[in-house]
Amino acid sequence: MKLGLQLRQTQTLTLAPQLIQSLKMLQMPILKLEQTIRMELATNPLLEEIEELEPDQETAEEKEAELDVGESDSDKKDEQAEWEDYLFDDEEGYKVREMREQTEDRFEGTASQSRSLLDHLTEQLSFLKLSDEEHLIGEYIVGNISPDGYLTISVAEMAAELDIESEKIDKVLKIIQRFDPTGVGARDLRESLLIQLKEKALENSLAYRIVDEHIHELDRKSILQISKMMGVPIEKAEQAMNVIKGLSPTPAHGRFDVGAMPVVPDLIVERVGNSYVVMHNDSSCPRLRINSGYRQLMKRGSTTSKDTKQYVRQKLEQARWLLNSINQRRNTMINVMEAIIDKQHDFFDQGPAFLKPLIMEEIAQKVNMNVATISRVSNGKYVQTPFGVYEIKYFFNSGISKTDGEDMSKRSVKQRIEEIIKSEPPEKPFSDQEIYRKLNDEGIKLARRTVTKYREELKIQPARLRKRIT
Repeated sequence: MKLGLQLRQTQTLTLAPQLIQSLKMLQMPILKLEQTIRMELATNPLLEEIEELEPDQETAEEKEAELDVGESDSDKKDEQAEWEDYLFDDEEGYKVREMREQTEDRFEGTASQSRSLLDHLTEQLSFLKLSDEEHLIGEYIVGNISPDGYLTISVAEMAAELDIESEKIDKVLKIIQRFDPTGVGARDLRESLLIQLKEKALENSLAYRIVDEHIHELDRKSILQISKMMGVPIEKAEQAMNVIKGLSPTPAHGRFDVGAMPVVPDLIVERVGNSYVVMHNDSSCPRLRINSGYRQLMKRGSTTSKDTKQYVRQKLEQARWLLNSINQRRNTMINVMEAIIDKQHDFFDQGPAFLKPLIMEEIAQKVNMNVATISRVSNGKYVQTPFGVYEIKYFFNSGISKTDGEDMSKRSVKQRIEEIIKSEPPEKPFSDQEIYRKLNDEGIKLARRTVTKYREELKIQPARLRKRIT
């Protein structure tokens, strides 16, 4: 046997720790951002909180800070180019935010330390050896899983949002559906129960067949009827049903319930004249600057030890990256929201019924960023609008064609279905077929089975269970 050495050249993508910090900061909702800033403030002696600061003063301090660490102009240019390549593509360098007066009380306390389902799934995702594209898909899937463990968006919708083939998304989804808790990432009850049965190695069991073929009939069938339907003795049918009853209809329930967390919008949209202004809702976050006291330690000829100077340089670099990341996050979110307003102007003028179909790719192209950045901005963060508070990803949705050639958003169709059901006579509620006909009369082209699907997603019972005797 001959052993030899072989030299191969491969290309890999490695993110610097500071860039990873910046990516994480972009994903944080405002309460988590405040908590992170306060933690950095407590652990980095070069950061200090201020109440009032002139923008010019902070700019001068930042410039001196950059010079004192001994960076060359080329180093700083390379660093900025690296940031742009990995995250923003079109953002300018460090900008000092304009301080506005605090007209609201600061939040009392900090966000809960409880572990959320999102954190739990994200951690499992980070352990996998996936390509950059697969990680992007994984992040997007995890961001669209509800607190009870169900996926709230279809593979087709994700493919449209991310402009990625459905097969690739389905592949990553199947990986996530093997995560803990068992059954997470399913699109409906049937899929979740089947995943749980597979985990128990019961793919060939009677319980699996019953769930796979008759899940929607179980609430209307007795054990005797199930045994006849499956062609098995009553005892076997009863044993299978006991297995099914032992499964969890909500995979994440009980493990990640952290109580009601306040929904605090990251952004506020206000109408001024005929246009809209986007403001960042960060009045509760500490205002930071770099402490000037470090200069005495770094002066030439000072007696400060080499180790101390190295420590100061390290903390200064961390402080500068933190300030830069905060401002990049703010600028990115505002730019994205302004682009959304431009595309969804009818919503902001007239309300949710006028929401238009919109995919993330459109916004990514408009602001010259990548879809991953838009996804990070949209998931788990909220905006206050003239019509209420909405999660930013609410404004992204697929469309449904109308007979007049216009497109209508999926959410608007759901809202119309809800309105039709609310207007029905209680003693004779509308069937899905009747709702389908009414939508068709209004020019909304929709299959009857899609009406049923949307009604179920709205958590509205079928007509026979809505009937009320007056």
